[in-house]
Amino acid sequence: MQWLAKIIYFKVLGWQVVGNTNFSKDSVKKAVIIAVPHTSWHDFHIGVLLRSVANLKTNFIGKKELFVFPIGWFFRALGGTPINRISNENKVESIAKLFQERNEFRITLAPEGTRKKVKEWRTGFYYIAKQAKVPIIMFTLDFENKQNKISEPFYPTNNVEADFNYMHDFFKGVKGKKPDYS
Repeated sequence: MQWLAKIIYFKVLGWQVVGNTNFSKDSVKKAVIIAVPHTSWHDFHIGVLLRSVANLKTNFIGKKELFVFPIGWFFRALGGTPINRISNENKVESIAKLFQERNEFRITLAPEGTRKKVKEWRTGFYYIAKQAKVPIIMFTLDFENKQNKISEPFYPTNNVEADFNYMHDFFKGVKGKKPDYS
């Protein structure tokens, strides 16, 4: 299926991968991957195609309402895990624990937490990476230039403000499918 994904991604849709193109399943076995900006449901299929093009197994979480029959089986097959967004459990701790339980685990998250325009990112992804002691890998959903730019692995430091400034700089000027939400 990788050949079909490459035809769709590169030829039909005209997208390209730039930046850390050496990123592969062998180089980083555990990571928090963040995709920005998250402005449309189209981000999902671009991400699925990118992971196939890069031959990289990734996981994602989504609201449990997405995992109902009949589409729920499809999301699970793609590596999805449903979460209850209203429960009182510590989601950062729960997700960080998944990294300890598995030899290979990469989770893709959208720091905005929604497809709408936000002033500030949610911080859960950052604290998951810190608690699990894994890097953050950033990739853009740049619909204007039809590019997925992939960063080098970034290990969070103890300076939250500097770390977020660094990550925001990586995404500066990137326009999502709905530019007004970027």
